[in-house]
Amino acid sequence: MDSLGLVFDNLVKVATDWLKFAFDASSVRAVVFGVPIGGHLFVEGLLLVVILFLLSQKSYKPPKRPLTKKEIDELCDEWTPESLIPSIPKELKYEPPVLESAAGPHAIINGKEVVNFTSANYLGLVGHEKLLESCTKSLEKYGVGSCGPRGFYGTIDVHLDCETKIAKFLGTPDSILYSYGLSTMFSIIPAFCKKGDVIVADEGVHWGIQNGLQLSRSTILYFKHNNMESLRNILEKITHENKRTKKLRRYIVVEAVYQNSGQIAPLDEIIRLKEKYRFRVILDESNSFGVLGSSGRGLTEHCKVPIDKVDIVTAAMGHALATEGGFCTGSTRVIDHQRLSSSGYVFSASLPPYLASAAITAIDVLDGNPDLITKLKKNTFTLYKGLSDVQDLEIVSDPQSPIVFLRLKKSTGSVKGDLQVLEDICDRVLNEDSIFVATSKRSTIDKCNLPVGIRLFVSAAHTESDLVKACGSIKRATEMLLPAQ
Repeated sequence: MDSLGLVFDNLVKVATDWLKFAFDASSVRAVVFGVPIGGHLFVEGLLLVVILFLLSQKSYKPPKRPLTKKEIDELCDEWTPESLIPSIPKELKYEPPVLESAAGPHAIINGKEVVNFTSANYLGLVGHEKLLESCTKSLEKYGVGSCGPRGFYGTIDVHLDCETKIAKFLGTPDSILYSYGLSTMFSIIPAFCKKGDVIVADEGVHWGIQNGLQLSRSTILYFKHNNMESLRNILEKITHENKRTKKLRRYIVVEAVYQNSGQIAPLDEIIRLKEKYRFRVILDESNSFGVLGSSGRGLTEHCKVPIDKVDIVTAAMGHALATEGGFCTGSTRVIDHQRLSSSGYVFSASLPPYLASAAITAIDVLDGNPDLITKLKKNTFTLYKGLSDVQDLEIVSDPQSPIVFLRLKKSTGSVKGDLQVLEDICDRVLNEDSIFVATSKRSTIDKCNLPVGIRLFVSAAHTESDLVKACGSIKRATEMLLPAQ
């Protein structure tokens, strides 16, 4: 309080001196009660009145004594917390299902156990004993997190261990962790791509990639979904138009397994085009890491392409690894650049240590249990085959993709109409057979123009009876709601 008073006095003195100089210089005079007074005396008197007025005001002083238990209880009783879930509009015809348990192969929806096909829990590691034990030990040792960015005071030994584990598992020199899976692509693309660069991206990429493309301010060109001829034509056109521009940075951005269609990118062909036209490749392996390949090392293993042929590999860890966060892996130069230039790494709080520990344990479980990959592939084939002859619906996903994607064979003529039909099918299989599936509903800011559909995520933890039950339920619901013409 003394220091504040001293500052206030100094400010008043400076203001008074300045005004005094101004009034003296212009010989301004005022008349108070009929008596001529110098301008500086008038201003000083006015300032004195204002100071006395401010000093006479009573300031609020919190009570020095601590609140009693009764006062605390009264304040708690008066407080009404805001709902975490927004209220449902009256015009909404139905209440959306509420998940009341962990999103494993079986879950509790509105108090009822259902078979869950809406969670990308590919290896069935949600609720795994080893992951829970790893999280518990990490919480006891480190707490919930550092609440600071990695470059300041957010780096803990488990972060470094997790980065080393991922790089060793994939066979790359280095890797980097991000604290949020979706922000991985938000940050990586703008870190490497700037205004004036050219990015050629698949038109079916998910919203996280779209946002990263927009933030980069680069020139964005889209090729037809998973169409290598369309990609080749665009690369040829760019190369022809920019023969004299040697410093133009050019990138190809694709997903290994497309979230909006379930199709698998032909990486071998993409690498051939990349090397022919001298582009760099950014590959998102969020839905293929831990899934594709004989040991779950992703699309590079699946297509038998050396991973060093891909310039930048990214993935979210919230799918197969059943944790949170994301990573990027590649050359040491690529990783070091992100530690200084990637906004999601530089400015975001680091990944909570227990989630990094869970990722390490999940990779250990995957590496030591190749049967998980075998079981997942078997379940994928079973569901794909069982839904291949559904009336008025067609599968557009790849037979080896863990995302089975169903679309209407004949559109109603509008996205809204198609979505309503598909949601009716999802509601019926949930209410009648306790099968939880969902549509690929997208937000208004999502620029993906692929048709909507029903998206089923297959898990290694699903039993054969779960898959047979789901196939039969979807067939019956489709026959009921889409009778043969």
